[in-house]
Amino acid sequence: MTTPPPIENVSVLHRTGQWCPGRRIGDVVAYDVRILPEYQVPGRPTVDRSYLLLDQGIQLTRPVVFDGPVEGWWYVDLVEIELTEAGLVVRDLYVDLLIPPRAERYHVLDLDDLADALSRGQITAAQCATVLSRTQRFIDRHLRSTEKGSVDPPQQFPPASIAELEPLPCFLERTPRTDMQPGT
Repeated sequence: MTTPPPIENVSVLHRTGQWCPGRRIGDVVAYDVRILPEYQVPGRPTVDRSYLLLDQGIQLTRPVVFDGPVEGWWYVDLVEIELTEAGLVVRDLYVDLLIPPRAERYHVLDLDDLADALSRGQITAAQCATVLSRTQRFIDRHLRSTEKGSVDPPQQFPPASIAELEPLPCFLERTPRTDMQPGT
């Protein structure tokens, strides 16, 4: 019988500039971020939970501000993740996927943003090649049926690796934002 890996406290720097509290189990991190007032939707929650698949360079979020035809859909960012003394720093690598709850289809977004970033010198050719390879591996691993290469059961999305972190209570309620320090 193997002992499950411990849950570790981590901090994640979100693209909004907020240091966010999170928890890590192995190569998966869950963290909670307060939605900035200008993006909040009246009557909806004001905190999103994101998941980082550290070994894949993937960030998954089911935005609580999504409503109408995209309510309950997942937003997937291809990212670079840097481990610093303060915590994990996440950098967007432009390519995103939009995935409905049943994962029978998906939408690849922002390839033009990736091309523009490369053209403007904001990313290197090596970074561009990495993000394109990671995008294809993510699709193959998590969104294609078993006969087409998925390692998860057919159409199982989100990845099973986040299951232990999904039910945890909001990390922001336990650690008020004003008291949150990097690395706690």
